[in-house]
Amino acid sequence: MTRLTGLRRPLLPIAGAKQAPEQAIDGPQVEVPLTAVDRRRVRRRLHAPDGAELQLAFPTGTVLSPGTVLGTRGGVSYVVSAAPEDVAVVVPRTLAEAAHTAHAVGNLHRDFVEDAGAFLTPWDAPIELLLTRLGVPFTRETRPFHGRPSWEHEG
Repeated sequence: MTRLTGLRRPLLPIAGAKQAPEQAIDGPQVEVPLTAVDRRRVRRRLHAPDGAELQLAFPTGTVLSPGTVLGTRGGVSYVVSAAPEDVAVVVPRTLAEAAHTAHAVGNLHRDFVEDAGAFLTPWDAPIELLLTRLGVPFTRETRPFHGRPSWEHEG
């Protein structure tokens, strides 16, 4: 019998979980491209594409999702966007191959995120070796990645 008491995280998302606050965007906006790793670094300084310096100080555990307003200065809103990253684009031929590949990628503690009919995972040597061994069709591309970085594993 499986016991569900003492879980560190709830089984279902709870309303009000740590997400960056949503704000209405009024006026011009500047997209600030951030990688999956950068979207989890919520206490730091960064420079927007227009040269403005932004100082972030969100609560620990906050995840900046694309569309989140980082701040407004002089009527200009600075909005998070997903920066292109080095990813493996996997296009399984069958549902069984997709399930097998997702399981194997998950065993490496990597996210396997669906994106426009393909699956994305952060590119590195172990992923290349795994996908080659599995014989699943894949390519290396630069695309926005909306999953967790490869080092972030929730146990």
